[in-house]
Amino acid sequence: MFKQFLNRFPRKSPKSDVVDSAGGISGNNVIASGNGIQRTNSGTAVTVRSNSIKRMSSAVFPASMVAGIEPLLSFKDVPTPERQNLFISKLNLCCVVFDFNDPNKDTVEKDLKRETLIEIVEFVASGSAKFTEPAIAAICKMCAVNLFRVFPPNYRSNFTGGEADDEEPMFDPAWTHLQIVYDLLLRFVTSTSLDSKVAKKYINHSFILRLLDLFDSEDPRERDCLKTILHRIYGKFMVHRPYVRKAVSNIFYRFVFETDRHNGIAELLEIFGSVISGFALPLKEEHKMFLWRALIPLHKPKSVGVYLQQLSYCLTQFIEKEPKLTITVIKGLLKYWPVTNSQKEVMFLSELEEVLEATNMAEFQKIMIPLFRRIGSCLNSPHFQVAERALVLWNNDHIIGLIAHNRQVILPLIYPALEKNIRNHWNQAVLNLTVNVKKMFSEMDDELVVFCQSKYEEEETKQTVAAEKRRVTWEHLETVASVQPVTGNTAVLITPTATAITC
Repeated sequence: MFKQFLNRFPRKSPKSDVVDSAGGISGNNVIASGNGIQRTNSGTAVTVRSNSIKRMSSAVFPASMVAGIEPLLSFKDVPTPERQNLFISKLNLCCVVFDFNDPNKDTVEKDLKRETLIEIVEFVASGSAKFTEPAIAAICKMCAVNLFRVFPPNYRSNFTGGEADDEEPMFDPAWTHLQIVYDLLLRFVTSTSLDSKVAKKYINHSFILRLLDLFDSEDPRERDCLKTILHRIYGKFMVHRPYVRKAVSNIFYRFVFETDRHNGIAELLEIFGSVISGFALPLKEEHKMFLWRALIPLHKPKSVGVYLQQLSYCLTQFIEKEPKLTITVIKGLLKYWPVTNSQKEVMFLSELEEVLEATNMAEFQKIMIPLFRRIGSCLNSPHFQVAERALVLWNNDHIIGLIAHNRQVILPLIYPALEKNIRNHWNQAVLNLTVNVKKMFSEMDDELVVFCQSKYEEEETKQTVAAEKRRVTWEHLETVASVQPVTGNTAVLITPTATAITC
């Protein structure tokens, strides 16, 4: 029984079957048989591998070998001129995909394929592989067969930024093979000997689109590999760059406006952070539209916290490239500003600080009025973290400089919020920060603070008078209604005095 099990493994054939007494190859003609490859010399057939090995290779893998080469041979066991054919043969051999859901199924075959994949990667890493068109076609085919697949439905509920950190990532059971295939694809794409003009016929739009689909994998290891490979493809194949940008935009659109879930948004944004930094100046209109239509709407999903860091980096890269885009970015933030989600509002305030750090004075002045109206409402938020985060903006030296230069406009907008916090806010930390901010404005321009104080008190008096007037009016209405009570379908006469209500 044990001998039968061992017979399933490949054995090294005797040297007399491969090499003649002079040390050369004992055959110049090649004949492909049904299950194995034979060599002939002067009409005499000599098998390269034993019958048991040929039976195993044909049983485990289909007959997808290059004529003349037994794919289970090691590269060191064949002469250099034949190694390229062996390389292609091994690539074809690895086009068989196994089911990894059952770890006890096809274990021998899985191990054999893994060893073959490792051998291919080592051959490519050594620099011995020549990326001819047949080799390129074989690599792309093997990668497509092993990598491109449809993921099972995700039954997890849509997550928020905070919940995502608590969920454990799901790992693909086939990673032992997938990792090696990704390593091979990366070495292939980054090879200096690869002719991109030939390779672009195989790494085409269809290949790239299916590669992008893999970013929805739940395995973070796979997404990390994909991130590196897509970045290299974008850098090497300039002809595909517009298509990659368009395809990624479509992924963002579908995520924001349809599905509200995708696992690879952070990785895609990380790639584009590097891409945006390489945009030539002046920016093309296409790039500006990508900012407005694809990037800024990413603030809408509730899971924005998962990728906010990468998104903020992309936005600041645009602002550094073209400062005029500050207005576009801040308008986008105000458009998607959360109203009922306090945790998300804190994230927006953090991102706003990063954006303002990259903002110059001229662009700040164009957007400061609607911006500080929103900040004023954040200062009065009953959620102490929102109010505290808004007040922390005054700890940033660059933002203080922008505010100090435009204090005549900004202080009247936020002074009522500061005064309400000092009088009524329940949280002591918020109260202390508010007092510090007011003191900071007093040091900048005490006369302006006194003016705003008097105006606030004047407005407060007006509101008190208006409230008293409304109270008296409602009391009058109640008195009139009580004089003639309504019974059944009796009509009620409203006097002109009662209709003159000022609210």
